[in-house]
Amino acid sequence: MAINTLAYAEIFQQQLDKQMERELTSAWMDQNAGQIKYTGGKEVKIPKVSLVGLGNYDRDTGFKQGAVTLEYETKTMAMDRGRTFSIDSQDVDETNFVASAGMVMGEFQRVKVVPEVDAYRYSKIYAAAGTTHSTTYTAKAADILDALEADVAAVQDVIGDNEPIVICINRKIHGVMNTAKNVDRYINVGEFVNGDLHTKVKVFNDIPLLDVPSARFKSGYTFDAGATTTAGGFTPAAKAVEMNWIVCARRAPIGVVKQDKVRIFEPDTNQNADAWKIDYRKYHDLWITDNSLDGIKVNAPAAGA
Repeated sequence: MAINTLAYAEIFQQQLDKQMERELTSAWMDQNAGQIKYTGGKEVKIPKVSLVGLGNYDRDTGFKQGAVTLEYETKTMAMDRGRTFSIDSQDVDETNFVASAGMVMGEFQRVKVVPEVDAYRYSKIYAAAGTTHSTTYTAKAADILDALEADVAAVQDVIGDNEPIVICINRKIHGVMNTAKNVDRYINVGEFVNGDLHTKVKVFNDIPLLDVPSARFKSGYTFDAGATTTAGGFTPAAKAVEMNWIVCARRAPIGVVKQDKVRIFEPDTNQNADAWKIDYRKYHDLWITDNSLDGIKVNAPAAGA
């Protein structure tokens, strides 16, 4: 009987996409990908608009000429990651393959892929912020609310009060915040909308607080090439610091996934073993354009603190 592996792959892809949307704390950044131009290969083009301000109107000559420049920053995709897995034909047959393989791939994505994509994105934001768009602070219950409010105010002072902002916060630091005096004056419960997904979250002065596991919230990581079956994944870089929070204009980070693919080969097709073969690939990156950096404020302890 012919086995429709393409149908299996489509089933897995749909389920894995939904899982990424649910469990990736940075999934909302993908919504900004609509502004880029992609024509294949490693490069994407991100629009950058430059404008001049108002001038005096002259009743004789009319309007002063203005200049508008629309340029595209060319960015190169950096994260091309993947794995292949084999499930022995004696462990599963066609009737239970979908359930068994779905469990394996779902677990792989939950414990390996989701944390890695989050970690890469937050560390990329840290690097982009540099010293100009970052502050240092060691979290203490006595003044944590003041420190967070100061960073929010600094961002809003530049981009205004009406632009949507999110606060990505280290879960351990959120725990410190919960012990602060008068915290109930600042923290309520609200709804965070990402596409079709509606999630109840804490809000700080009406700004969503998105909790991030501390292991995914460091300033830098090493991403292993995965040359062996026991290697791969990511580890914190030497001397990496653990961020407290990122105050971020929702439009600023552009998360892009250009190759997110599952392929399945049945045992009779697999040339290497009498086993089901499953290939998983994720080709992604994240950028913040130069004119969006004012919408970012990264907070972390000082190095060595």
